[in-house]
Amino acid sequence: MGGTPELHEGDGRWARLRRRKVAQWGLTYAAAAWTLLQVIQFFGDTYAWPAAVPRLSGVALPLGLPFVVVVAWFHGDRGNQRVSRLEAGTLIVLAAVSGIALWAFASRLDESDWTSPGSSPPTAGFVASDAASIAVLPFANLTADKSQDYFSDGMTEEVLNLLARLPQLRVIARTSSFSFKDKNVDIATIARTLNVANVLEGSVRRSGDTVRISVQLIRASDSSQLWSQTFDRKLSDVFEVQDDIAGAVVAALKVRLQADQRVTSPHRTENPDAYNAYLRGVELFSRLTPDGFTGSVAAFRQAIALDPGFAPAYAKLATAESIAADYVDTTAAIDASRRRGLEAADRAIVLAPDLAIGYMARGFIRMLWLYDWDGAQADLDRAVLLEPGNAEIQRSYGELMGILGRSSESLAALNRAVELDPLSSGTWYDLGWVYMAAGEWKQARVALARALEIHPDSSFVNYELGKLELLQGRSEQALERFRRTDSFWSVAGEAMAQHSLGDEARSQRALRELVETYGRSAAFQTAEVYAWRGERDHAFEWLDRAHEQRDGGLCMIKADAILATLHSDPRFAAMLKKLGLPP
Repeated sequence: MGGTPELHEGDGRWARLRRRKVAQWGLTYAAAAWTLLQVIQFFGDTYAWPAAVPRLSGVALPLGLPFVVVVAWFHGDRGNQRVSRLEAGTLIVLAAVSGIALWAFASRLDESDWTSPGSSPPTAGFVASDAASIAVLPFANLTADKSQDYFSDGMTEEVLNLLARLPQLRVIARTSSFSFKDKNVDIATIARTLNVANVLEGSVRRSGDTVRISVQLIRASDSSQLWSQTFDRKLSDVFEVQDDIAGAVVAALKVRLQADQRVTSPHRTENPDAYNAYLRGVELFSRLTPDGFTGSVAAFRQAIALDPGFAPAYAKLATAESIAADYVDTTAAIDASRRRGLEAADRAIVLAPDLAIGYMARGFIRMLWLYDWDGAQADLDRAVLLEPGNAEIQRSYGELMGILGRSSESLAALNRAVELDPLSSGTWYDLGWVYMAAGEWKQARVALARALEIHPDSSFVNYELGKLELLQGRSEQALERFRRTDSFWSVAGEAMAQHSLGDEARSQRALRELVETYGRSAAFQTAEVYAWRGERDHAFEWLDRAHEQRDGGLCMIKADAILATLHSDPRFAAMLKKLGLPP
């Protein structure tokens, strides 16, 4: 009548195990656990679950087997259905041991194992397989004149862009591919770093009005050559060569095109001089310096003067004008430059309604300086739909979602951008501030550390990391990080860190320098300093100034964790309303 199973005379150990169905229960559980692991793996791969889910499941399910064996021993024999003290004690001990084992295993998982890349925004069938992935390395300039690098780089980027327009392919963006320029790195290492199955490399030799272009497509797994060819053409035929190269790559990778897909661009210029000026503009812009931005504006304007119907030149000019505005002297000049940028973007869209970079440029301007959130989203939605494989577009979409406070959509787009451009410090930086805005400090630190690994001297990244240190109460580390920045970033960081360290004299001195030296260009950062110091009235005064000056940083007002202390103030809600941002 007690809680111990009834024993039969003559029962041996194995006979009792068989009678109580311990083996049957154990085998059934093992089969069910194996099936469940396969299901978890399938759904994890399909819906991009964090890597920790299948790993923990692989440990937890085997730990369940002793529980099943114990229960079978006491209940496999239907003659006894009561729970004994021995059974309960055994199960408690097993639960404690299993819990400790799971905790020990989970604590050893990397932070990235807990982060899900999420799902992407609408991408018009972005379904590239791993085998259909490619990096287009910068074609080597074999011309004696090294100043012709811009031409070979431009050829590379045009081929890259042709391939990236196909959703069936995953094409690594320029930032990552060009990071290997002039570096002696083997193809296998490049492919592994960029996570691609194929690499396209080549060379360009220009002489007068002729050009020789040699290219080869290599499969990274065995370094075998899938296709190669050399083209000797007139400069006027350079677009035809680009189409031929892209078409050959598509054929070699056995990519099936849809009926309405063509491996060509309908938005080219027939004027070689206009194209040459356009390539110069692209190269100057890629330097990411004040002189580079202003020089690219002049080059794109020259391209447009030579061909007023050249839509891509208008789109590039729009972005260059809006960024170059940060380096002019007066508010009137800033407004004029950004107005010209918006007009150029509008013109690009009129000339080419299906050109994705035109919508991206206009969405960028509407987002950062016009505070036209609905217009920005409409433009970027359209850009994503037209060209889902463009890392820049995915990044801009992710930035907009982060600014609006829609962190899950933001992280999905930014993770897609990282897939397409894994060596982009800017995209990892964006992931960092979006995680910070969501209060996910660990993920923010991982993303910002990666951004810094790629670009150790970035003031943007060091400043953001300094803010993260402040938020986590690590003031000494914050000060060290801020001192690795330059310009107003360094001064604003000094003012905040010294306040946290209790040195109000140094904090005040840095704040005075920030106001007197950088009052026009760093109104938003000045508001950050006042907010961190707890001086709300001054913080809102400088947020108003940032609004008057059309400070690009002001769009970050909801996402900036430093300003969190202002959220409860009615003036913060009023400022969001003034900017048209959702509360």
